[in-house]
Amino acid sequence: MRKVYYVYNPQTQTYDRIYPTIRQRAMSYLRRLFIGMGLGAGCFIILLLVFGSPSEKELRKENSRLQAQYNVLSRRLDEAMGVLQDIQQRDDNLYRVIFQADPIPDAIRRAGYGGTNRYEHLMDLADAELVVNTTQKLDMLTKQLYIQSRSFDDVVEMCKKHDEMLRCIPAIQPISNKDLKKTASGYGTRIDPIYGTTRFHSGMDFSANLGTDVYATGDGTVVKMGWQTGYGNVIIIDHGFGYQTWYAHLKEFRTKLGKKVVRGEVIGGVGSTGKSTGPHLHYEVHVKGQVVNPVNYYFMDLSAEDYDRMIQIAENHGKMLD
Repeated sequence: MRKVYYVYNPQTQTYDRIYPTIRQRAMSYLRRLFIGMGLGAGCFIILLLVFGSPSEKELRKENSRLQAQYNVLSRRLDEAMGVLQDIQQRDDNLYRVIFQADPIPDAIRRAGYGGTNRYEHLMDLADAELVVNTTQKLDMLTKQLYIQSRSFDDVVEMCKKHDEMLRCIPAIQPISNKDLKKTASGYGTRIDPIYGTTRFHSGMDFSANLGTDVYATGDGTVVKMGWQTGYGNVIIIDHGFGYQTWYAHLKEFRTKLGKKVVRGEVIGGVGSTGKSTGPHLHYEVHVKGQVVNPVNYYFMDLSAEDYDRMIQIAENHGKMLD
């Protein structure tokens, strides 16, 4: 039903009916239309702000799922790093110890990535900190797995060379028990027989008759044979795998420079050359450039009782002969 409009006429004190023009009616309709559209748009915007659009809802759900997946991935990477650290410790403290190899330095195991910021392209993502942190963990895990894989390759090679290494490691006495008068002094701080002062004795002295056979204690190559101050006539055998043995105060040489010798081969005779107070052999074991206690390298030709007795003798503070 169409609305009827009236206007008050003060002169006649009556209401006169108004007949709006087409333009007025059009303007009225347009005004109502715009007001309705404005109210509708306002309500729509308010609904979007409060509840969001369906696509935004889906994006929020997807973002939540991705964040949850990244959190799970981060935890699993932490667990994987823990397992890898256990493997690294076994590698350094068990496998490499068995083959007497140096552990891999932490500086190599924990080395990061230098240079430009490799994660800069991730900084614009939502939850950038979580994404970058997870990616860093994955990169570190990948790199450390590669290093550990190379380490195991080395261990496999050492396994293949194990038999050769066992032949080369010094493992017998340089003088046979039947020819041995006594072990005059062992490794450690002792009294110098000439100067009477306390000094470090870097090997073991075996007292024996002049000319007594001196044996190579492991397979190797004679790398030095000649005179050396303090040591007199000395033979040095390089056994490989970081091992060297020194045989000092010899009376004579019974091998040649550069010759490959085997364990138990006679290489010289006991003497008293150099800084010496009597016939004896001064014997040293060097491992990777460091002098070590030779008493730990007689395990192939001594019984348990003989070995205990040897340790007791070697630990005494008796008289040195050089």
